[in-house]
Amino acid sequence: MTIEPDKLRHFYGGIIMGGVFQGVGMWLLPSQPVLATATVFVIVVVISYGFELFSKFTGKGHYEMLDAIAAIVGGVLGMVIAAVTIILFIV
Repeated sequence: MTIEPDKLRHFYGGIIMGGVFQGVGMWLLPSQPVLATATVFVIVVVISYGFELFSKFTGKGHYEMLDAIAAIVGGVLGMVIAAVTIILFIV
């Protein structure tokens, strides 16, 4: 089984997106990490699927639900990496 390069780009982009947003969320809401994480998850889902909807309605790009799913999975991984890093090394 091979993963398409396009899906990998969405996955890696999701890692970066999730990590950056999780870091910012935990910085903005240090006393409420659960709220920060839930908010970041919603943002990752909205951006990932929103990008695909933008491609579908404007014709700029190719709409594919698996691209959004790959970005969301990567985003969640990035969120976990950022949260663990912050908890272990900063808090």
